[in-house]
Formats: sequence, C-alpha cells, structure tokens
Amino acid sequence: MNGQFQRLADQDRQPVDLTIDGTAIRALEGDTVLTAILLHRGYLRHSDFGDGPRGGFCLMGACQDCWVSATDGSRLRACTTYVTPGMSIVTAPEAGT
Repeated sequence: MNGQFQRLADQDRQPVDLTIDGTAIRALEGDTVLTAILLHRGYLRHSDFGDGPRGGFCLMGACQDCWVSATDGSRLRACTTYVTPGMSIVTAPEAGT
C-alpha cells in the first residue's frame, strides 16, 4: 500500500469492500471513510480551489475539509462517516463520470 496511513494494530475486525473513485478497496468494519482512503493513497481529495491534494485537516469533524460524495450525489464528511459494504465514494467530480 502507498497510503498516508499505515494500520499497525486492531486488524482483527471484519473486512468491508467499497469503491473509491472507481477503484475497489478493502477497509475494516469501524473505519471511517477518511481512514479507508488514506490507508490506500496519499491524499483524501483535491482542493476545490485548485491548490493541490488535501489529506483532511482536523480529523474530527470540525474543519469541513474532508467532504466527499457518494455516487448517488449525497455529500459525506469522510472523517465522521463509517464505511459500509458496497459503499461507492467519489472524491472529485471528474472521477464520477
């Protein structure tokens, strides 16, 4: 894995399969969307203002920097939303097309 995060402990939870920008990934039950994404790549999403990749900022739901979308168009705060089986997330508008 080339992620920004590396799981060191607590690896005995049930696996959860989901899709991020069309790529299938596996997280663990109880992981947030933010954790799942950052375990698999070095950034959460690209900035809405064109200033590069973002990794989430506060990691606790206060800063509003981790908004992503489900493929149904609903917006999710990645740091406070838990992964669910079959979840499909889009982190950039062009990724969903």
